[in-house]
Amino acid sequence: MNKQSLPYTIGFTFFISFIFVLFLSFAHHSTAPRVEQNREVTRQRSILSALGVEASTPAEVQKAFKTVEEVEQGGITLFRFTEGETRVYAKEFVGSGVWGPIEGILAVTGDMARARGLEIVDQTETPGLGGRITERWFKEQLRDLRIVDGTIRVAAPGEGDSDKENGKIDAITGATRTSERMGVIFKNELERIASALGVEL
Repeated sequence: MNKQSLPYTIGFTFFISFIFVLFLSFAHHSTAPRVEQNREVTRQRSILSALGVEASTPAEVQKAFKTVEEVEQGGITLFRFTEGETRVYAKEFVGSGVWGPIEGILAVTGDMARARGLEIVDQTETPGLGGRITERWFKEQLRDLRIVDGTIRVAAPGEGDSDKENGKIDAITGATRTSERMGVIFKNELERIASALGVEL
């Protein structure tokens, strides 16, 4: 066959494309179970972190997650962890950010007296500004923070509010709108969890 002919060129291109697609398909199907497993471990680690349970390696995460109960209450899926006589509940959420959805996990004590923790799973806020909601300093502000008047207030940026009894956290400097959206998310999710648990805020 004339290698300069159009049929040869088309046939050769088709053959190479077929081999390439076949390889990609094989790679996708062979790695899909591992990708799904990693995704689930990441999800479990985030839930555990919000609940205040430390686990780093995949084996530790899977072992620790066995102590967490998935429960349906009031039509909402919650993750319950019992720590001594204290029950802690975590809820996955999707709220509206400035540029897109903010996905995360919020955990509270069973009496709704305190937040236990926050994890941000996915967001599309502006890097270096609203995107800083994923940073440890921001999330740690909620650790064991008292819930006042049924909500968590996101106040003006400050020098670091370490008072865990006033029910407020510092906003992110230069990210007023994202901070406001987080305040709305906190209020909405606390109301949903309280309703599911039958607790009056």
